[in-house]
Amino acid sequence: MDWLTILQQYIEEHNASYTTDITGDKRITTPESNAIIRRARSMKDRNAVIVNAQVKAKIVDRTTEADKEIITYWIQRSYLIKQTLKFYVEECLEKRKATIKENEIIKDESAITEGFTGINLPERERDEEVVPMPRYRYNRLEAVKYAERWWNSHNPVYKLFENDCTNFISQCLHAGGAPMRGYPNRSKGWWYRSNNWSYSWSVANTMRWYLSGSKQGLRGEEVRAPELLIPGDVICYDFDGDGRWQHNTIVVAKDEMGMPLVNAHTHNSRMRYWDYTDSTAYTPEIKYKFFKIVDG
Repeated sequence: MDWLTILQQYIEEHNASYTTDITGDKRITTPESNAIIRRARSMKDRNAVIVNAQVKAKIVDRTTEADKEIITYWIQRSYLIKQTLKFYVEECLEKRKATIKENEIIKDESAITEGFTGINLPERERDEEVVPMPRYRYNRLEAVKYAERWWNSHNPVYKLFENDCTNFISQCLHAGGAPMRGYPNRSKGWWYRSNNWSYSWSVANTMRWYLSGSKQGLRGEEVRAPELLIPGDVICYDFDGDGRWQHNTIVVAKDEMGMPLVNAHTHNSRMRYWDYTDSTAYTPEIKYKFFKIVDG
């Protein structure tokens, strides 16, 4: 068989592992295998069943190394999920890399590291100066519409970051009318202008502290539980539980049990269950912060 046929067959097999209890595929990494197991348990706990699954793939690169072929490809999965009486579609878009040797896939892995923040930056603003700002009402519908429009692609108005999760959430919040402030000081406020931006706009750890500390403009009110959030709100993730916040998502819907479903970038996801137990970055020490976005 040619390499394309081999890859097509493998993708179909791999997709089945997300819709059944099939585990133990040695071609994927142990963290990915464990994430599939956790996902299956989570679905069962939520009385959720995948009733239809579709997968699409696009080859982006092919190289030869000695006796092996390395294929880089994008894969988009779509799952129709039934939860008692409610249906919704969960989707993800992921860049992967497959290694073929002697007409067999010997390794397939994500080309994206989920939960990586990049650089370490100041946690929060110091001595924030409060200046008069016009009042605004946060438009949750527009924020969610933006999250749905751009979850699997890049708005060319903004820079695309290698670790794009916080940049994407900032765009959603701004689409909802959250006002920018602080330009041109990158360590102050929350803003994006002329291909320049504040740390809070693009870095997960800094946004988490900005949401809890801001007294004007974009502000977040921390709540104790995810079920208290509504579409347009934000969840922050510390996968290792070490105080360094690594990821942000935006709530776009609620499941039948009233729990958030979220959209996110980097590992592009739509209507993903909020707790990220299906992530390779997940650890038992994970911590969350739940922020309601408040009017200014």
